[in-house]
Amino acid sequence: MWQVSVNQRAMKLVRKFCAKAETYRVKVKKSKKGASIIDAGLEAKGSIEAGRVITEICLGGLGQANISTTQIGSKSLPLISVSTDFPAISTLGSQMAGWQIKSKGFQALGSGPARALALKPKSIFEQIDYKDAYDETVIVLETSKEPPEDVIANIAESCHVNVNKLFLVVVPITSISGITQVSGRVVETGIHKLVNIGVDPKCILHAKGSAPILPVHHDPVEAMGRSNDAILYGGETYIVLNYDDEAKLRQLTEKSVSSASKQYGQSFAEILKKADFDFYKIDPQLFAPAVMTVENKRTGRTFSAGKINSDVLLKTISL
Repeated sequence: MWQVSVNQRAMKLVRKFCAKAETYRVKVKKSKKGASIIDAGLEAKGSIEAGRVITEICLGGLGQANISTTQIGSKSLPLISVSTDFPAISTLGSQMAGWQIKSKGFQALGSGPARALALKPKSIFEQIDYKDAYDETVIVLETSKEPPEDVIANIAESCHVNVNKLFLVVVPITSISGITQVSGRVVETGIHKLVNIGVDPKCILHAKGSAPILPVHHDPVEAMGRSNDAILYGGETYIVLNYDDEAKLRQLTEKSVSSASKQYGQSFAEILKKADFDFYKIDPQLFAPAVMTVENKRTGRTFSAGKINSDVLLKTISL
């Protein structure tokens, strides 16, 4: 059962976000039925700072995000760093873009605390032994369109909340807010990869990581490519866990980075085009951070794999 509510904690951030909409360069309006829509990059300009706050909202208020800079080759780029002491709940139980939303003429990837009410997907919440209960909720939609009324109503119904208690953050990948909050998923990407190859998420105690924020691109495919490359070739994740079998942990660490994929070395946009835009043709091993460091609290030993690939990143952004 729930010990802490990601929705309750995230709503405190949402209210501050809305109260300072002009500062974050976002726009807030009501749908016809009373839901609150936060435009973070459609008509609104958005900002890096908005992307940082959206990252913390996605983490259900159980993680922190900060902006600094990093060197990629000889170039300086913004960097987002994320940390959480509730890794399974904040990433798998909230931040993960695990809710595919489709309607006539509309589709979006849904992430954030609303997933913990709707249990999307249910298997993840069974695995981490978590669910939430709250009368308000927020969902982050990665999409290039404002959600229609039927989609809004379906989300509220799935979350068991009144429509006027639903907040929707709409953020396209072609916006600065969008590309920032995707880089802010670097820890979630690393944890998801470890879980997929056999690590019990409940043994993960703490996590932190960082990824560069690459320049925005107006073309959705190029923007998607850049947002993925930031993690695949520039993302670093640090995980603290309790693990019995250190030999196996070393092997899992080696498998948990993007360089373990046969498609490693190409930009994600190139890979996507070669796959005819079919994600099922892309090697699942690729979806991982560039660098993974794992600390076994039981023994105090650490294992690390992967490296930052500046060449691919610089090619991606044509610097």
